[in-house]
Amino acid sequence: MELARQHIFAGLTPADTSSADTMVAQCLADAARGDVEAYFALGVAFSTGSHGLDCELVEAHKWFNLAAAGGHEEACHCRADVADEMTAREVAEAQRRAREWLRADFRKVA
Repeated sequence: MELARQHIFAGLTPADTSSADTMVAQCLADAARGDVEAYFALGVAFSTGSHGLDCELVEAHKWFNLAAAGGHEEACHCRADVADEMTAREVAEAQRRAREWLRADFRKVA
């Protein structure tokens, strides 16, 4: 996961909050369009608590799950790493949130 973290957030520092906010906003916009790389980037941000986001493993798992479902191979490994630090109830909540995201996305298309 360290390599992914370096790759995605290269050039941003914790003190660079305006760039971090912009990066998160752009990732959320891209995720709303179904961009698998954006899903993965959000998973990394939430799993590390970087760039203005709190470390939130349920959200990280949700984004890694969405990326993995979209075919992102590294997301599968990251999701498993995050899940190792979560309770069964937290994993279930993350899965529920991922399903909810997909349902909301399908409603936009219809």
